[in-house]
Amino acid sequence: MRLLRGALLALGVWTSLLAACETKAEVVQLVPEDRASWRARNIFAWVRPGHFYGARRIDVETSPPGATLDLFYVRSNFQKLYEQTTAPATVILPKRVEAGPRDAVTIRAFLPGFRQRETSVRVASSQDKVLLELDPLPNTLRAVAHTYFAGRTTLTLLTDELPTVRVQERDEGFHLVLAETALDPGAERSLDGLRSPVVGGVEALQVGEDLLVQVALSDAARRDSLQLRSRQAHDAIRDVYRYAVDLVPADSGAAAVEDARASLARITSADVTGCAERFDEALRSALDAEALSRALAPSGAFTDPFLRAAMKRLGEVSAGGAVTLVDGTQLDTRSPLELTAAMSQAAQARGFLALLRAFVRELEAGEGADEGLRSLIAPETSPQEFAKTVAQAEALESACRGGGPVR
Repeated sequence: MRLLRGALLALGVWTSLLAACETKAEVVQLVPEDRASWRARNIFAWVRPGHFYGARRIDVETSPPGATLDLFYVRSNFQKLYEQTTAPATVILPKRVEAGPRDAVTIRAFLPGFRQRETSVRVASSQDKVLLELDPLPNTLRAVAHTYFAGRTTLTLLTDELPTVRVQERDEGFHLVLAETALDPGAERSLDGLRSPVVGGVEALQVGEDLLVQVALSDAARRDSLQLRSRQAHDAIRDVYRYAVDLVPADSGAAAVEDARASLARITSADVTGCAERFDEALRSALDAEALSRALAPSGAFTDPFLRAAMKRLGEVSAGGAVTLVDGTQLDTRSPLELTAAMSQAAQARGFLALLRAFVRELEAGEGADEGLRSLIAPETSPQEFAKTVAQAEALESACRGGGPVR
């Protein structure tokens, strides 16, 4: 009889392992070293030898699959074992005759973008399958826009619903904790390589059901003791919510404004005409028209006065003293009314992108110039993608000049 029971036990374990292999499930041993104390019910275990002495396992699946599983073996309200694996999984447990009536397995499932789900199964029960259906989180971070210009920076988070945000200031920067928020893959890609003279890097991590956005400041920005100012708004056109954090220098950017005025004054017609027009046309056609219009349209951001001043300068250095739109319309920017009209159609103004390039290169240097231009015309585009687009437009400009260097 003892040999027969041993053979049946080995067959049961082999069957469990074979079934796990067929479903490509992870196999986890969750068997405590010590068995539960002897109980009177054990006298009658021989009545159902297959139930009490047979191999015990639980097949765990999640929907969607691939969730991380935390497995806790609990005996008399004390945790005996802990294992972590990925669903689907097969959990091997002690035989029922070796488990106490209160022995249980607590299963907690977590998948980024979904709510956590938890359940508990008694080892002595007959349940051998668990399916945990995960519900998506109520909010999602869809995109991250970074704006840097003239020493000031704004980080804007675009979410489906009004976010609940906690701001935690750190010596090296600050953290934004978005409650019950998932991370869209597109937003994650936009963070890669995000740098400026103020921001040293941005990383997003899913921490349980919350999303942690970690912003590291550059060494220079930490020395300047920037002030954090946050604001929220609803973008009715795209039906998204905007949570923006402004990083403001101690003088509120007064010195940068004076530098910007001097930089604009140095821009001439050569920066927006001739082969520079070829760059302007190529860049405009390569960028998404709607995204470009959103970036340049007045929105209450700190860059609005700079863009308005740049548009006025475009009229001053253009032929006839007027801004010409793609459809041929001419607007005299000396008139406040026509300047406002030009700003509402800034994406269609010929030479405006070329002028903004010259503007940021006069005002900034190196990485600051590249990030400044991206911030003004394509803040939601990743730095790598934008750099490639600009390089292609400048290659056409260089060809226009007969292969000479780009100014």
